[in-house]
Amino acid sequence: MSLQRVTSVAAAAMIAGSLYGQEKPDLKDPKLRTSYALGTDIGSNLKRQELDLDAKALAAGISDALGGKPGLTDAEVRETLDLLRKQMMAGAEAKAKVSGEKNLKEGEAFLVANGKKDGVKTTASGLQYKVMTAGTGATPKPTDEVKVHYHGTLIDGTVFDSSVERGEPISFPVTGVIPGWVEALQLMKVGDKWQIYIPSKLAYGERGAGGKIGPNSALIFDVELLGIEKPAN
Repeated sequence: MSLQRVTSVAAAAMIAGSLYGQEKPDLKDPKLRTSYALGTDIGSNLKRQELDLDAKALAAGISDALGGKPGLTDAEVRETLDLLRKQMMAGAEAKAKVSGEKNLKEGEAFLVANGKKDGVKTTASGLQYKVMTAGTGATPKPTDEVKVHYHGTLIDGTVFDSSVERGEPISFPVTGVIPGWVEALQLMKVGDKWQIYIPSKLAYGERGAGGKIGPNSALIFDVELLGIEKPAN
């Protein structure tokens, strides 16, 4: 959530909160019910931000602004909110660093142990794979497009993406995916079904990808190579 969104929802939430403190709303009244539902949603969003806010001071700021008598100048408001923005960014970076260090350590330990298991092969890059079903078709070239079914999880089993669960395979250029996939696809044959284990450096690295794939996360994919499709000119 952006700072602008945080401050706007905070204002709305505190208005709702101050009204609620005066009198419990009649939730059978459509207007009050809608207002309360919106306040509940906003309050939940604010709680997730984990901001260190004082509810009374926030309510006072709203009241003073609505009354046309704010206690801070526009410049002071901007300066204070800029500081909050910087604090939020610093907090997010610190949290990502701690998470990334933890993920990297756990991923490395997992890959060391996994590499010792029967049937698991490790390439020079650190990519690991296990052949589940051997195919007999052609091997993709870097210029090809491929059609695959896949199921992706973190090393703890959390599913983050799965064409299998969606019930629809996907096609893409061999070189249009993360490095671990690019390498694995050029080792596979059509008909192969592999489980591949990708170090974070061959996946999304320090940046991660979205909510479920944190920084420095090692990934596991079940990949079935269904076919090779020549790219359209």
